[in-house]
Amino acid sequence: MSSAYVIARLRKGPLHADLAEYIERIPGTFEPFGGRFLVHVTPHEVLEGSWDEDVVMIGFPGVEEARAWWESPAYQEIAPLRTRHLDGDIILIRGVPEGYDATKTAAGLRGMLKGQE
Repeated sequence: MSSAYVIARLRKGPLHADLAEYIERIPGTFEPFGGRFLVHVTPHEVLEGSWDEDVVMIGFPGVEEARAWWESPAYQEIAPLRTRHLDGDIILIRGVPEGYDATKTAAGLRGMLKGQE
């Protein structure tokens, strides 16, 4: 089983008491699903392109746990505290499995490219 991650790219907005409440309450919503903050609005350095938004990343044991957290009544109850004040994009993504080898992915890509010649 691969780990899973919920990644949020949040546009900066005005401060509001709802956001403080959301931040206080969110850890309690993902802990029952094995989730934890990996990144939480920490300073970042743009290496390529542009990225002015804040980043939040929560790790989970798997996609099922991440989806269960997102759909949970506990999280859905507090989500409006954020969505009323901040716009952003949020994705759920699988991590690579243990022992992932990128060279095998490259070999498959080379095979597909060979068929296009």
